[in-house]
Parts: sequence; C-alpha cells; structure tokens
Amino acid sequence: MKNNASFSTSGDVFDWLSLFINIERGQSTKSFRLDRTELLVELSGHPERSAPSIHIAGSKGKGSVTGMITAMLAGMGLKAARYTSPHVTEYRERITVGSEFFGEEVYIAAGEELRKIVETLPESGGPGYALFNPESPEGEEPTFFELLTVFFFLCVRIAKCDVMVVETGIGGRLDSTNVVDPLVSVITSIELEHTEFLGETVTAIAREKAGIIKRERPLILLEQEDETLEIFRKAAAVKNAPLVYFPEAVQIENFSNDRRHSSFSLAFKKAAFFPEGLKLSLPTPGEIQAKNAALAILAVKTAFPEIGPEAVTSALRDFRLPARFERIREEPPVIIDGAHTPRSTGFCTETFTSLYGKNGILIFGCAARKDAVTMAKTLIPNFSRIIITTPGAFKASNPEQVRNIFSDLIKERREKPELIFIKDTGEAIEKALSLGETMGLPVLGIGSFYLAAEIRALAIKNLGPVTLIKSVYPSSR
Repeated sequence: MKNNASFSTSGDVFDWLSLFINIERGQSTKSFRLDRTELLVELSGHPERSAPSIHIAGSKGKGSVTGMITAMLAGMGLKAARYTSPHVTEYRERITVGSEFFGEEVYIAAGEELRKIVETLPESGGPGYALFNPESPEGEEPTFFELLTVFFFLCVRIAKCDVMVVETGIGGRLDSTNVVDPLVSVITSIELEHTEFLGETVTAIAREKAGIIKRERPLILLEQEDETLEIFRKAAAVKNAPLVYFPEAVQIENFSNDRRHSSFSLAFKKAAFFPEGLKLSLPTPGEIQAKNAALAILAVKTAFPEIGPEAVTSALRDFRLPARFERIREEPPVIIDGAHTPRSTGFCTETFTSLYGKNGILIFGCAARKDAVTMAKTLIPNFSRIIITTPGAFKASNPEQVRNIFSDLIKERREKPELIFIKDTGEAIEKALSLGETMGLPVLGIGSFYLAAEIRALAIKNLGPVTLIKSVYPSSR
C-alpha cells in the first residue's frame, strides 16, 4: 500500500501517513468503526498494552486536560507519552513524551514497523482482513487516524514509556483510541460536534463519549447538564465504574486572573484527594482552564494516589499549550485560541474582553458544519472590527456563508462592528495584525485550530519579537 521507500525522518513518516483517508480533511470513509484498529494493534503485538494509560474524551477542553495530566505525571518523574489532536504547527505535536518530541529514531522505527504491517494487509487472508480490502463492501485501506493511533502506541513501546495519556479524536465508543484499557477514564464538557458521526443531539453524543468507560475503572467527569449527567451515571453503573463527579469532589475558590496568568485555590470534598487543598497558578488566563486543571488533578490523583502537592503545583505553574489563549505578541496584544464551538467561543470571548475590553479586532474563520450562527451572536457585540476569512486549507469551509451570517446578524441587531471579508487567509491575517498595530488595538484569532496555526506562523515570520510559549516543543529527546 502506498510507496515503500525507507523513512529517513519523522517528516517522511507523516507524509506517508497523510496519503491515507483523513476525516479531518473532510475526506469520507465507508464506515466509522473500531474493529479495524483492534485488528491493527493485534497484528502489531498489542503495543497499546505496553504502558498503563489514562483516556480522555469530551467536546472541548480535552486537549488541555490531556496536557495537564501529562505534565503532572512527568513531574512525578515518569516518562509520560501524550497523544492529542489536532496539531498547531506540525504533526509531531500530536505524539510527544512529556512536552517534548520523541527522538527521530523513535518516530522512524515506529513508522517502519507500522508500514510492514500495513503492507501485509492485502495478502494476509482471513475474514478480518476484508476490513482492509477495498473490493469488499465495507473494506478500504486503513485511515490516517487509525494508523496514527497505532503509530503512537508503537512509539510508546519503542521508547519504553512508563505511562501514556490518550486523547480521543472523534467521539469515544468507536474512536480508534478506545482499544486502551485505562487506569481511569476522563470526560470533559459535551456539545454538539461531529454530528455526522456521533448523532444530532447532545444526548446521542454523550452516549458515544460514554463508550470509553471501562468495567471497574473509575470515571472522572466534569460538570454536566442534567440530561447528559444521567447518561454518564447510568453507563458508569452498568460498568460498575466508580464515578468521581467534579461538583461532588472539588470546588474552585478565590479565582483571579490578569493578562499573564490565573490563580485560584482548590478545596477537595473527599479526603482521598488533597484534604488541605491546593493553591495553584496557571500561565494562561481564563476560569475554564482552572476547571480543566482541577479535572486533571482528580484524574491523576485517582490513577496515581502517591502524587504529592508539589508535583501538581509545579507542573501546572509551568504548563502551556499552543493556541490555548496563547499570547503571541505583547504590544499590541495578539491572542490565538482554537475555540470552535459555541461554548468554547463564549469562554474565550469572556476572558478576552475582561482583560482587553470590547474594542478589539477579531479575525474569525471556522470549518464547515460548525455552528457559526451561535458563535456570531456571541462575538458580534464584543469587537469593533471583525474580519471573516478561510480557516486555512486543511479543512473544508465556506467563508462566504460565514460572512453572510455575520452580516445579517449585524444588520438585524444594529450592532457596532465593522465587518471585513478577506477570503485569502494570509491576507486576512496581515490585515488584522496591521490594524492592530496601527490602531493600537488587541487582536483575537479564533474559530479553528488551523486558523490559529496560520496566525501564529505569520506572526513569527513577519512581526519580529513575539512572546511564544515554551511548550511548543523546544527540544527533542
């Protein structure tokens, strides 16, 4: 399957993986299923069992929670592998050890091992292999995400990691990552997302997310609406999985933030956690990140009760992720965030306006099938100028439709912002940054991780000194 030249770099491996069907790019697959990944890990000698795992699902926040858990485990002295998506700058960001890349030799060895397995699929025979035979009714070559997931497990085994922290891609029940048997499962907030795969209601989506709950393995659950909470409680009961529910386990107190960080205290309601509580600081503003941190602490303390308060506080004090309310320039401030759902957009806008006011410049672009109407209603009253553009070329989008949504709402509500439409992503970013510079106004870029990545890359290239987060994987191991 595909080319058979040897890999010389990790880039070669990711180029090869990118030749396969990629749902993230809008490419279609015959079926969304788990048994294909189950067969791939079986053929690989079950690398997903090479280290204990923590498994995270949810509509928003799961990337931050995954990163925070990994940081705390690394703070304990463990070699903690992290699997997350999407990336902001390059594919290696999805598969790391701690906050650093694996060594090139690990990526290359895992890629060679995986390709040998893939090359045997058409000729191996047996009923299971029909899953990968394009001539069978539901058969096709393995998808990008199926292969990437197995590739991660192979990296973990080759590097002899102590633990892995695994974020789902889409949903949970049928997601390729759901071949793990984790120490704990973690579920963040639930919103409408990927409805073509997961269902048209939040309850249907919650049922898919609940599919990561494993028998007699604890579930760490962020606060939920009543209808989704009931689904998770029932699913946990069926699996005899102890439930640690956020509002019943921890309370955030004394929260405050400024443009550079947030600080807060956590009071734990169960002695098994930290009976004296914790005082924490994060280098990212926003109360939603305080919730993410508290959820991550509940997960790590449940899976690794021996973790002490210093490992928690120091890991979170230094924790950063790209495109999570990331300030990439000081004056005028330029903030990028991967918010792309109504709830996350609301949280991000609330944090931005509380710190920078309501006169800033917004650059916005979202992928197709996103709820642009609800996001527009949140965004329009909070900016003086709004630039609508294409969120990069990675995903399918309809920027003209998004422009019309914003335009109609502005006219209907007689709102104040000036609306600017620039379809070309690069030109739109340059316009936003130029306006911010000449007018001395803060800039916020949201709507897509891919738009955030484009803004980040252009700012680094053209705007001189920038304030970059050090966890953009500064070195390899």
